[in-house]
Amino acid sequence: MQKTIFSSMEPPNPFCPNLACSARGQTGAGNIVIHDRKRQRYRCTCCRKTFSARRGTMLEGLRKPTELIVIVVTLLSYGCPIQAIVHAFGLDERTVASWRDRAGVHCQRVHQDIVETAQLDLQHVQADEIRVKGCKMVAWMGLAMMVKTRLWLAGTVSLTRDRALADQLMQQVRRCGQALKALLVLTDGWCAYPGSIKRAFREKIKDTPGPGRARLCVWPELHIGTVIKRTQKKRVVEVTRTMSHGSQEEAERLLQQSRRRECAQHRLH
Repeated sequence: MQKTIFSSMEPPNPFCPNLACSARGQTGAGNIVIHDRKRQRYRCTCCRKTFSARRGTMLEGLRKPTELIVIVVTLLSYGCPIQAIVHAFGLDERTVASWRDRAGVHCQRVHQDIVETAQLDLQHVQADEIRVKGCKMVAWMGLAMMVKTRLWLAGTVSLTRDRALADQLMQQVRRCGQALKALLVLTDGWCAYPGSIKRAFREKIKDTPGPGRARLCVWPELHIGTVIKRTQKKRVVEVTRTMSHGSQEEAERLLQQSRRRECAQHRLH
């Protein structure tokens, strides 16, 4: 298995990580060559510096096999207890915790560099929060998803379910989308959402010429809907839908458009 991995050292878009290199950040320039297959190292022909194939990933500096690290991180992401992984693979508890933290930091960086800079046409976003019980503590996690692609746009954790949690979540969503596009945001009945959404999706508008401060205006095509579900015996018996901001007709159009694209994607898969 190791030979298969080392014999195919061909990264898709390699670039030199050396800050002093004239070719740093340039992909597809042909300046990156394989230096050592056994140790998985590359070399830049411009600055003559070598670097590991794990450079810039959560695997950098780790000596354990890649397959083992991937399995452990996958189990952690599905909620497997650290103690179970320690006993199953003979690892130290601090090692598993370190891999967990490395994976979290790397995923956050990837999300910031790729998702939050993608400038997506969001159209329809759903936001909700989860109450999580821990050891002598309760935490809240806010989540937001782009419906037509099932892409998780944002996620934030807080010890309190307050306006700061909603503001941080919506600011993350705002960084992912194109400005002034028609957008429908559906939430539950938490009263903090409408204000946080309006604060996040605003643009500066200068009404008068000359000196003076520009005012912040909510996007003209922003629509905020609230969906409240009432359950009995773990079954939904009633659904109440209301509009907190915007036009219901336009919200229905965006809702149907996102549903059509979602169904088309399911047929393709």
